[in-house]
Amino acid sequence: MAGVSPLKPFPCKTPPVVVAERRSGLARFLYPAAGLPGRTPGAACLKLSSTRGRVTIVRAVDDEWGPEPKEDEGGSAARAVAEPSDIDRLKKALVDSVYGTDRGLKATSETRAEVVELITQLEAKNPTPAPTDALTLLNGKWILVYTSFSGLLPLLGRGLPLVKVEEISQTIDSENFTVQNSVQFAGPLATTLLTTNAKFEVRSPKRVQIKFEEGIVGTPQLTDSIVLPDNVEFLGQKIDLSPFKGIISSVQDTASSVAKTISSQPPLKIPITNSNAQSWLLTTYLDDELRISRGDGGGVFVLIKEGSSLLSSLN
Repeated sequence: MAGVSPLKPFPCKTPPVVVAERRSGLARFLYPAAGLPGRTPGAACLKLSSTRGRVTIVRAVDDEWGPEPKEDEGGSAARAVAEPSDIDRLKKALVDSVYGTDRGLKATSETRAEVVELITQLEAKNPTPAPTDALTLLNGKWILVYTSFSGLLPLLGRGLPLVKVEEISQTIDSENFTVQNSVQFAGPLATTLLTTNAKFEVRSPKRVQIKFEEGIVGTPQLTDSIVLPDNVEFLGQKIDLSPFKGIISSVQDTASSVAKTISSQPPLKIPITNSNAQSWLLTTYLDDELRISRGDGGGVFVLIKEGSSLLSSLN
């Protein structure tokens, strides 16, 4: 009769954990376990034993994460549970990647590649495959946080001295089928809002056709308190503004009274009668706080709904 002679188990080696060295949204998504002490999910050892001449291979999971979850007959139970957390990590990674890019204007080629990869993964997991069938999700004010649209980047990069783009937004009213695009400019003397109003029609489960009807130049809202920075960069040169602060202080009282007069005037409305003033918009990802759209100009737009906690990560 053959005896029982246990064999020594193979040595168990656990792959090292990769730690992201920079503030990279893609890296944080790819390595969510970074920082855990020398463990990765599913680390295991193989052990051999011999009983009556028969060799048996035993797989022993020995990490602190516990045994691997069992799949049902369709093999989808574990994946269904993990799916929401994957989307959540992807959204946070995307916000992390666009941080500090000034809506894409200052994005490096490496950052743009990261953003494209994260957008592609989110689009593949889109929880709303037919956005035009869920118009209530489209409702509300959406803040633009990133774009690759070449027609919009010059607006961000060629601003006047002391004037910056404060906010770019799109407000959708699905009950009246209207879209309002707004750009808010801010300067030391006033804030101004430029707006275009449009109607939209549903053309497919993801695409809407937009026809612009009018442009509106908002009444400048002058500030009661005029504040100038110490210096400003213009045409590659740094200009010292300290000599002008005395002049500004002398007209402070006058500016305050003028602000009340100008701010009470109605905005300037410009009808758009050109029948070619149209475009289409394709929504490729949509949930209650994030929207990714692609326009007919070939650009991609990443927008976050007003009030979402994702916006606080960009401030």
